[in-house]
Amino acid sequence: MNMVDTHAHIFAEEFLDDLPEVVLRANNAGVKKILLPNIDEASINDLKYSVSQYPDLFIPMMGLHPTSVTSDWKQQLEIIYNELNSSNYIAVGEIGVDLYWDTSLQTEQISVFEEQLKWSAEKNLPVSIHFRSATKEVIKSIKRIGVGSLRGVFHSFGGSKEELDNILQLSDFMIGVNGVVTYKNSGLAQTLIHCPKDRLVMETDSPYLTPVPYRGKRNESAYLCFILNKISEIWNLDVNEVEKLINQNVNMMFGLNII
Repeated sequence: MNMVDTHAHIFAEEFLDDLPEVVLRANNAGVKKILLPNIDEASINDLKYSVSQYPDLFIPMMGLHPTSVTSDWKQQLEIIYNELNSSNYIAVGEIGVDLYWDTSLQTEQISVFEEQLKWSAEKNLPVSIHFRSATKEVIKSIKRIGVGSLRGVFHSFGGSKEELDNILQLSDFMIGVNGVVTYKNSGLAQTLIHCPKDRLVMETDSPYLTPVPYRGKRNESAYLCFILNKISEIWNLDVNEVEKLINQNVNMMFGLNII
């Protein structure tokens, strides 16, 4: 196996006690690269430390997560932007809009998202987008900044066929599929039948959204194989063929060279 986990928070505190074992299990499962999206200014040091420990496995992104946006967002963005400029990051992320928990800072979230989209265009980097309960708002922002200058992944896709179709109209964007696809009541398997095979990448979103058969436990990148197997079942294709197709998507989006 040569899989890529395109979105995982392996630098989070949930992995402080056993990171070496988590990495070993990922390696043994055939995970070759793990992309790590930043959360906010407070997580930068933990992210960078984890990457320094496993530079051949971890690849960092830099961004400000929508649920971390505060009224002092301009200062937050200054810190994140300076860090983005200080090192090599594979993408701008995790960024977006989240209207599920709290809408009180919706205007600020959208301003922060659009500013980071501008960074993406400026640096020719893909974006990793969080869009919980905010698909329409996110798509409007992408169109305002300029579809032709942007590309990226709608992370943790779990929506309807209509939502999928709306995302697919953005020709340079893909969806990120994680453990939700293994949940019987999610309905995601039926939606993914309609997803073109060149528009999907895999992720775990560790430590969250653990796939069956480990649902309810902490997620980790080694479980990416269960997502691959489920997609293979949905598309009715051999698992090795699906892995190859998805790796082509990953390579195209993130400039990697995974065979």
